[in-house]
Amino acid sequence: MITPDSPIGPGLGEGLPGGTRRRPAAGPTHYVLTEDTPVYVISVAAELSGLHPQTLRQYDRLGLVCPDRTAGRGRRYSARDIQQLREVQRLSQDEGINLAGIKRIIELENQVTALQSRIAELADALDGAASTLQQREAAVHASYRRDLVPYQQVQQSSALVVWRPKR
Repeated sequence: MITPDSPIGPGLGEGLPGGTRRRPAAGPTHYVLTEDTPVYVISVAAELSGLHPQTLRQYDRLGLVCPDRTAGRGRRYSARDIQQLREVQRLSQDEGINLAGIKRIIELENQVTALQSRIAELADALDGAASTLQQREAAVHASYRRDLVPYQQVQQSSALVVWRPKR
């Protein structure tokens, strides 16, 4: 997690929305920035990722790394976007994968992440249903009567009873 006190790279205040510089907190109030918070303008993101700004624009057009946009349509990159830019560059330069292949890899990775999230949701729902079932089962077992019933030996008789229906 990125906080105002953590060093998150050069050009720290340049990328804040509205172009303002961050001021030290005047008390216990803190900004909480996550790795998904769009903070960096394109020039800072280019510098942090080691790419040319035009390359970032091209990656955005191709849908490889799509930063958030400001009201004026300016791009704002998050720390996660910068990591993804570096990964795209690594796959392209070191692995020799073309941009269409990289896009497909990213799509598949996103799909795997979404499916893992869904599996976790379903596992939680299953655990909740199993817990509810156990509680209901315990309630049914608790409702059983546990009275003692005296047992009497039935004596067998050799008497014969004849039944005749009325006509």
